[in-house]
Amino acid sequence: MTPTDVTHVMTTNFYAPPSAIRAGRVVLPEDEARHLRTVLRGKQGDQMTVVDGHGGWYRARIDHVGDEQVVGTIVERRHNVGEPAIDATVALGLLKKRTRFETFVEKAVELGVRRIVPLRTSRAERASIREERLRNVMVAAMKQCRRSRLPALAAPQSTADLLAESGGDVRLVCHAGDASVPIQRAMGQAGPAASALVLVGPEGGFAPPEVEAARANGCAPVSLGPRRLRAETAGLAALHAVVDAHQNG
Repeated sequence: MTPTDVTHVMTTNFYAPPSAIRAGRVVLPEDEARHLRTVLRGKQGDQMTVVDGHGGWYRARIDHVGDEQVVGTIVERRHNVGEPAIDATVALGLLKKRTRFETFVEKAVELGVRRIVPLRTSRAERASIREERLRNVMVAAMKQCRRSRLPALAAPQSTADLLAESGGDVRLVCHAGDASVPIQRAMGQAGPAASALVLVGPEGGFAPPEVEAARANGCAPVSLGPRRLRAETAGLAALHAVVDAHQNG
C-alpha cells in the first residue's frame, strides 16, 4: 500500500452463513457479493463487516472481488454484537394482510426479538405465511440494524401448542381486561429474567377461552396503554417494553 492509499471501511453490514466462514476467511453469498460489487463499488483492500446470523461478527479485508464471489480475510472477531440482554419470543396472531405481518417482522427484528411465532387463533383470518419472503425481510433487517443474530421464525401454530412447548421466565398475554396490569409494571414485578414469551392476538384480539388458557399456563394478562392499537403495533409495543425493561433494569 502506498502512502496515498487509504483503506475504505464499508458502513453496510453483509450476511454470510457460518458455513461460508472458516480458516480465517469469509466468502460472501452471491447476492451479497453482487450488492458489494455493483451497488457499493467495493474493491480489493477495502474492509467489510460480516455477520453470520448466529452471533458472529467479523471485520474482514477484501482480498478478491469477482463476478460471483467476494473473498476476505478476517482481521477482527466479536460475538453477539447488537443483541439485547433478554431472549424475547413474540407470538402474534396471523393477520389478514400479509404486508402488515411483514412490517411487524421487520420492526421486531430491529427491536431485538429472538423468536417470532405466527399464531393460529380463533379470530385469525389466515393460516399460512410466506416463509422465504419473511426470512429475506429478517435478514435485511438484521443487517440494517447491525445485529449479529438472525431471529428464529417458527411455523404457524396454535396457542395451545405454543404454550405446551415454550418456556420463558416471564410469560405475558396482551389482553385489555379487569385483571390486566400495565406491561411495564409486570416486567418490573418479574425482576431479572433471561427469557420472555409474549402473546399478542390478531385483529379483534384473543377469544376469552384463549386468554383463560394462557393464564392457566402461567401467562400474566397485560395492557399496553389507553389507546387501541393495531395488532402489529401492539406486538412491537410489547416487545419494546420487554427489551427496554432489561436494557434499563
